[in-house]
Amino acid sequence: MKAQDSRDVLETRATTIVWDLPLRIFHWVLVLLVISQVVTATIGGNAMEFHALGGYTILTLVLFRILWGFAGGTHARFGDFLRGPRAVASYAHMLMKGVVATHRGHNPLGGWSVMLMLVSLLVQAVTGLFANDDVMMEGPLAKYVSGDASAMFTAIHDINAGILLTLISLHILAVLFYLIRRNQNLIGPMFTGRKPIELMDARPPKTGNPWLAALLLAASSWLVYFVVTF
Repeated sequence: MKAQDSRDVLETRATTIVWDLPLRIFHWVLVLLVISQVVTATIGGNAMEFHALGGYTILTLVLFRILWGFAGGTHARFGDFLRGPRAVASYAHMLMKGVVATHRGHNPLGGWSVMLMLVSLLVQAVTGLFANDDVMMEGPLAKYVSGDASAMFTAIHDINAGILLTLISLHILAVLFYLIRRNQNLIGPMFTGRKPIELMDARPPKTGNPWLAALLLAASSWLVYFVVTF
C-alpha cells in the first residue's frame, strides 16, 4: 500500500515542458527592456538614444512573438490560449466563486492579458518611429509624415505608455494573486519551462524548434533594421 502511495506522489509531482526556451528568453529580455525604457524615458537627455534602441529591440521581439504565436511550441501558439467570450466569462465566474481550474498554458483571462500587452507594445514601438517631441527625440520615420501626423503619433505614444504600464501592473498583480491566494506558482515555470502535471494530463506538449526561432528572430531583426534605416 505504501509503495502505491509513493507512486501516486511521484505521478502527482511529475512535470512537463510548458514554455519553450525561445518563449522564456523572449519574456525575460522583454521585462528588462521595458524597465530600461521606463528608466531612459524618465532620465531623458542623452539617455533617449538608448530609449530609441530599446524601442527598436522591443519591436523586433514583438514581431518575433507574433510569428512564434503561429510557429512555436504548443502553449506559445495563439490558438492554444486565445479563447472565446463564453470561455473567458465562465472562467471569470468560477474565479469569483473561488474555484480556479489549473491550465498547463495560459488560462482564458491570462491569454487575453498577454494579447493586450503585445498589442500595446506594438502600438508603443510603432508610434515611437513617427514620434517627435521637438526637444529630445525624433523617430526615424517622423520626417516622412506631416507635423500634425507626427504630433498625433507622439500623443498616442504618450497615452499608450500609461495603458501599457497599467496592463503590466495588472499582470504582476494577477501573478501575485495566484501565488498567494491560489498557491499557483506562475513565476517559476517561466524560468524552468516546466509545470507539474496530473496523470490524466500526462501527454507532453510540443516544444518549438530553436533553429526556427533563430530564423524568425533574424527575419524580424532585418525587417526592423530595414524600416529604421530606410
